[in-house]
Amino acid sequence: MAEKTDNERTSTSTLNWLRASVLGANDGIVSVSSIILGVAGATSARHTIFIAGLAGLVAGAFSMAVGEYVSVSSQRDTERAFISKERRRLRDDPRHELEGLAWAYEQKGLSKHTAEQVARELSEKDALAAHLEAELQIDEDDLNNPTQAAIASMISFTVGGLIPLVAVLLASRHTRVAVTFVSVLIALCITGYLSATVGGASRKRAILRVVVGGAIAMALTYLIGHLFGTAVH
Repeated sequence: MAEKTDNERTSTSTLNWLRASVLGANDGIVSVSSIILGVAGATSARHTIFIAGLAGLVAGAFSMAVGEYVSVSSQRDTERAFISKERRRLRDDPRHELEGLAWAYEQKGLSKHTAEQVARELSEKDALAAHLEAELQIDEDDLNNPTQAAIASMISFTVGGLIPLVAVLLASRHTRVAVTFVSVLIALCITGYLSATVGGASRKRAILRVVVGGAIAMALTYLIGHLFGTAVH
């Protein structure tokens, strides 16, 4: 039974990591492509478009990494504070904590007698682990790592952002906007499909959502770049 639980935790952790990676890649695709097309709407100079896209890629990747590091660090600090608080409660008033654990299992649908028995047996094995799982669904030995989360976000954003950057470099002057637009839409179809698959949601709905959102973002930034580029000239 313990082995099954460990496998389930590993699977959940992996799914969360995959979901974050797919979302990071999606952000990279949309952010960098919007910057590239916005600049392309104002100028046809390949060098200028490339520098703008590269700057957006680097800035976005580091911003994602820092944001993810701060977010996960805050979450882990909160979880550690809860763990310390729960450990003190178990030391100072174990009887009250046992009653609280039994009540928690009653709220999940167990009868009072069964809930008390489950709470007692789990507490005898590892009281702290039982309380953490029942009250916060966390594992003291499996807290999120902010450094790993930051690196994963940076890499996924970079991979996503490279798609429009490479597309605009390889395409000719007259086709770069269309090639970038189509490349990005194809990439968004893939990330939408993957995010829905990982989350167990509707693939069609997820793909439609990210494709429409990405298309609107690119169209608006291209239009703004074209209008302001013309006005400045």
